[in-house]
Amino acid sequence: MQGAPGFVELLYLWGMKARRITIAIDGGAAVGKSTTAKQVAQVLEYLYIDTGAMYRAFTYGLLLEKIDFDDSTGVLDYLSRVKVGFTQDEKIKRVTLNDTALGTEIRSPEVSAGVSVVSAYPAVRRYMVERQRKIGAGGGVVMDGRDIGTVVFPDAELKVFMVAELDARVVRRVAELRAAGFEVDEDAVRQDLVRRDQLDAGRADSPLRKADDALELDTTHLSVEGQVAQIISWVHERTAIPVPV
Repeated sequence: MQGAPGFVELLYLWGMKARRITIAIDGGAAVGKSTTAKQVAQVLEYLYIDTGAMYRAFTYGLLLEKIDFDDSTGVLDYLSRVKVGFTQDEKIKRVTLNDTALGTEIRSPEVSAGVSVVSAYPAVRRYMVERQRKIGAGGGVVMDGRDIGTVVFPDAELKVFMVAELDARVVRRVAELRAAGFEVDEDAVRQDLVRRDQLDAGRADSPLRKADDALELDTTHLSVEGQVAQIISWVHERTAIPVPV
């Protein structure tokens, strides 16, 4: 394109910028959802919501209250008096538990061991889904989790289902935990990922599955930059106004 853009080119660029869609990214643990979704949101200047962090925050709260994950009465009582949300003053928002912002504490092995059990409670999922829908109602949002494209936003304009081989996921999760200061064993991490896969895919309420119209992205041998570039390409396909020939 030479010189100043013409009317058609301006219309095309405006269309890409103005049409703010909902991007739903799903997949199992340690496939790279959060890292990639966060960077996609930064590139597009969208709101990023890590729904997994919401379940982790709730699970962390149960640990603080010393409530057993299998104690349904205790879990539901805690749900009735807790508030899970996000900070209001940041583009990439941090999850909050009763208005207290949380960080790496929700990534601990103890939280990881319980989050799939806790997130299987139908009442917990209903609470989270309601909040997620309110947050993302206006579009211009990248939301990642396990049921975003199937339950939370089944009409999302772009659905991505991320997968990766188990060995690659183990390496990523170990690196993530060690970077956060946790001492971990690779075999224990592997066992936990397999167990979480089984729980997430086998639960009766909103199980992890690929939406029929989701695009699959295998991240096993793909860099974060490559993952982001692929999703941005898919976004452009859905948002750009075609330039007349």
